[in-house]
This record gives sequence, C-alpha cells and structure tokens, in this order.
Amino acid sequence: MTLREAFTDAVQRYGSDRTVADALWQEAMRHYQSRGRTYHTLAHLEQVYRVLIPVQDRIDDWDSVLFAILYHDYIYDVYRHDNEEKSADFARERLARLNFPPERIALCADMIVATKGHVAADVSDINYFTDADLCILGTDGPTYSGYAIAVRQEYSIYPDMLYRPGRRKVLERFLKMDRLFKTVEFYEQYEAQARINLARELGGGIVY
Repeated sequence: MTLREAFTDAVQRYGSDRTVADALWQEAMRHYQSRGRTYHTLAHLEQVYRVLIPVQDRIDDWDSVLFAILYHDYIYDVYRHDNEEKSADFARERLARLNFPPERIALCADMIVATKGHVAADVSDINYFTDADLCILGTDGPTYSGYAIAVRQEYSIYPDMLYRPGRRKVLERFLKMDRLFKTVEFYEQYEAQARINLARELGGGIVY
C-alpha cells in the first residue's frame, strides 16, 4: 500500500469520502512539489512511511502517524524558524475538519513539533516517528551525500560563508547526542552509520 492509499483509507475512517481525501492530498502535494524543495518532498514522506511499515505493530496510533507524515513538512520556508509549529497548526485545522478526535489531533501535532529537536519523548509513537524522520542520516554513503547536497540546494539563497557555520552547528549537535535514534529498532539499524555520515560531512567529505 502506498502512502497515498494509506492516507486515503485513514481519511475515510472518520466519515469523509474519497473526494475529500483526494483534495487534501492534492493540496499537500502543491506544497511538497513547490519550487525550491529538493529534499523535503514527497520522496521524503514516502521514505518515512516506508521505514515505519516494519514497526507498525508497535505503534499505538497509526492514523496519527500517517497524518503526521503528510503534514510534518507542510510548511517549509528557509527564512523561518517556526516551520514545525506552523505545520502543526495547519494539521490541527485540517484534521479538525475530518472529525479526527481532539486528543489524537494533539498527538499528531506533538509528533510534528518533535521533529524540530528530535529529542526523546515519553510517548513511544513520537519516538518512532522522529526516528523515521531521521533515518536518512543512517543510509549508505552515496544516499547520505545526496541528502546533504539536496539540503544545501534548499538553502541556496545563503552563501557558503553563512550556510556552512549553521550546518556545522547542526552536525555537531547531532554528534553530541547520546543517541540519535530513540527506539531500539532504529538505533540498531541506523545509529552507527549515521555517525559515520555526520562525521564525514563535518570533516568536509561532501562537496555541496
């Protein structure tokens, strides 16, 4: 099942028909396919969805996760520092229209905001979601290089003298974390390679 199919099924579970699901999907795609996005695209959403499928049975609220996948990078503006909060606000508004239960809307919003810091949460579903969002860090070398280059392209408005110090802070922050991945499954699969990739980029091993 594709992410779109899973999203459509989830929307229909709360009383809306396929027309509503299609409209919401197309609305989201206009954002994810907008000019200037090279990493935070539909491909990223599909990767997050794909790596969560094997642990779906360990997730308590799968529908909240599905909605968080679609909306977590809905707002992405390199000039802003509140993209996650704005994306969460948008998700709240759209999910309220679907008659999604308020407490589950709150969980979905918490998942989205959690991608800002990627720190351990008390709710396991949030940890699975943020781990999936970070899994690109633990992919093979060429895939990680492609990711780093794509992120640099999204920030192409900034010259290297501004981008590189900011990127260095991000990389150093990740490397100083005791664990990048909070769940056992993602830690075992991605942690070691992620640290290799981050150190390589920090050391100048990737040409943007």
